[in-house]
Amino acid sequence: MDFEPGYIYHIYNRGNNNQKIFYQHKNYLFFLKKVKNSFLTYRDILAYCLMPNHFHLMIKVKEDYLSDELKSSDKAFRNIEPLNRTIATLLSSYTKAVNNQEGKTGSLFQQRTKAKCLTDHYYIDYPLFCFYYIHQNPVRAKLVHKIEDWQYSSFNEYLGKSNINICSIEIAYELLDLPDKKDDFYKESYFDIPKHKLKGLQ
Repeated sequence: MDFEPGYIYHIYNRGNNNQKIFYQHKNYLFFLKKVKNSFLTYRDILAYCLMPNHFHLMIKVKEDYLSDELKSSDKAFRNIEPLNRTIATLLSSYTKAVNNQEGKTGSLFQQRTKAKCLTDHYYIDYPLFCFYYIHQNPVRAKLVHKIEDWQYSSFNEYLGKSNINICSIEIAYELLDLPDKKDDFYKESYFDIPKHKLKGLQ
């Protein structure tokens, strides 16, 4: 995956053969802690949603992403982008922890993590649609009736009702032109994404 400084991306992966990747409450929290500790160096997190068998991250790559300070001194990784290394390390270490917990071996995630560039898309409002889509995932999957009832997404961070706080909320408001008032933000979050645009997000 090639990541450009200043661009917005939708990153996602799912369990190998659609298997679960989160078994317990603590698994979700552990994954988010790893995201918080490893991702914030190179990018701003705009939204996330962890589902039982997959995850979504929406990020903005920082402007100095490919500066000399971020290049690896290790020859084995010199030609691998820092963000790709971060994603690989995150999934690998998480897989090891969950396999130990569940007494399993082998891969937990699908081989390739996908990253869709949302910047300069022919739909100008594509990043905003993706933002809504990520938060609506648990409702679409019929895991909950309301977006705010799913505790493993960034939606409640934007409502000021979460203690996780890994999103760059001010940057998201600026980039996506989100409503300033929380009531308006809440209503817009239930926006019915057109089907032809929804296909490009899945």
